Amino acid sequence: MIPNILSIAGSDPSGGAGIQADIKAISANGGYAMAVITGLTAQNTRGVRALRMVDPGMITAQIAAIREDIRIDAVKIGMLGDAGTVQTVADALEGLEASVILDPVMVAKGGYRLLAADAVDALRTRLVPKAAILTPNLPEAADLLDMAEAVDINAMRDQGERLLALGCEAVLMKGGHLMGSAPDLLIEPSGVTELIAPRIDTPNTHGTGCSLSSALAARIGMGDPPQVAVRHAKSFVTDAIAEAHRLKVGGGHGPIHHFHRI
Repeated sequence: MIPNILSIAGSDPSGGAGIQADIKAISANGGYAMAVITGLTAQNTRGVRALRMVDPGMITAQIAAIREDIRIDAVKIGMLGDAGTVQTVADALEGLEASVILDPVMVAKGGYRLLAADAVDALRTRLVPKAAILTPNLPEAADLLDMAEAVDINAMRDQGERLLALGCEAVLMKGGHLMGSAPDLLIEPSGVTELIAPRIDTPNTHGTGCSLSSALAARIGMGDPPQVAVRHAKSFVTDAIAEAHRLKVGGGHGPIHHFHRI
């Protein structure tokens, strides 16, 4: 059965991140992609120029329309922008029996803040406890915990365990910001799984976090256990980065090649 995967996130008109990347990653990993748009950005591969949030009532209406008609097998949550949107999405998902993959999108690669500072507590208290898997990079984990950013794998593990204690079922700590290798840690109540992939020297990494969480949602929606789903999603993104040179999109951080396997 093809799983129905709902992405709740912002739009990237350049196609490399956000809803556009989510649809590509979900589709490339065997899911049927649905999309609720939380915000509109004006951006390209060089950075974000502007952000306008969607009215909370419209976000609620989008989610309600899907819930009343379509089976949802998993949900991926990305950019939410502000505290009101966090609360709106949390309320709209109440009672839904589907695994939630939460990608706490806070800052774009170019440095533009995509989650207001006063919304971090709402994300921490309303949505982190709903997550089957939380997928922060190191700056996002530090922001959620109000701590200094992890600088080694031991600090990564400590912060991942602290995030797990906030109520989610598992945490995937993404170590791409560390120097040297790029280890990820899947932290579950049963233990810690270390995932290592070679670091690829390329500027084409726009949308990697969006794509990883969306691929993960597709695999979880198919029924994969977390360790299997995480390994599949990480392999998919690693290969998509390695094949990104086949695309010629913009002059900044280019997108990954979602459809490299076709």
